[in-house]
Amino acid sequence: MGFLSIKEGESFIQKTIDHIILLRPAHWVKNLFLFIPLFFAGEMLNLQKIYQVSIGWCAFSLAASSIYILNDIKDIESDRIHPEKRFRPLPAGKVSVIHAIILMSMSLIGSFIISYTLSLKFLFIVSLYLILNIFYSFGLKDISILDILILSAGFNLRIKAGGVAADIGVSEWLMIMVFLLALLMAIAKRRDDLLIKANTGKDMRKSIGGYNLDFMNVSLALVSAIIIVAYLMYTLSPEVEHRFGTYRLYYTGLFVVAGIMRYLQITYVDKNSGSPTKILYRDRFLQITLLLWLLSFYFLIYFPDIHIFDQ
Repeated sequence: MGFLSIKEGESFIQKTIDHIILLRPAHWVKNLFLFIPLFFAGEMLNLQKIYQVSIGWCAFSLAASSIYILNDIKDIESDRIHPEKRFRPLPAGKVSVIHAIILMSMSLIGSFIISYTLSLKFLFIVSLYLILNIFYSFGLKDISILDILILSAGFNLRIKAGGVAADIGVSEWLMIMVFLLALLMAIAKRRDDLLIKANTGKDMRKSIGGYNLDFMNVSLALVSAIIIVAYLMYTLSPEVEHRFGTYRLYYTGLFVVAGIMRYLQITYVDKNSGSPTKILYRDRFLQITLLLWLLSFYFLIYFPDIHIFDQ
């Protein structure tokens, strides 16, 4: 009996882990974009606003998880032939569709409740994110170009949600750069789908028919160049210089260029751009570059009177 109890306990733990994996908590890192308005506004030391955005992060993470589950339910058959997605709980048969629907509903309800406690405006943004992604799941993701634009727009909604949660205005510069960065990652992800198609002969998604490697390569180069130019224009703009009290923000452009070049290297040389989240978790070069960018930007906007680079 004791042996059976241990076996049952291990089975329960494994099932719990499978249900947690279905929520994709590793992808909740994307929702850290909610904190970006706080960072750029110079309010990262404001504990009250950090608390409010943290609550918003929880709401957005639950909303995103409900969409992940919806996608997994809808794509369960196509995921079974994908070299990586076939190991997910639903296509692998580790979690039943009924349990997935229950978990999706609980996540959705939890997101609505938490969002409502923040404000009706925050709830509206979360609802808009959900509606957009539901339409994406049920057809829009099959339309090439539109599919990557919708994915990118989702990050803009995260930025707006963070601004609403912290009661901070979001500049047009920030919206543009976040959209472009998300677009770069979405293009690289679709390019990876093309490589999988070339190796297996199977389409991983319907929209892939509207792309080829030449188009994706040109798009990556185009968006990368626009990101760098837009970022430098942002750091050199009189409005930003006046707001932060320093003209030195362009120094941080070094890390932006380095980060984009590394991401392009991963895409073109390593041919491993399928999951931006996995890249962020695993690639030390990108992690260090991001950390140095954050530290340099933090130093320049929070301590603008220290002129260590002056002659």
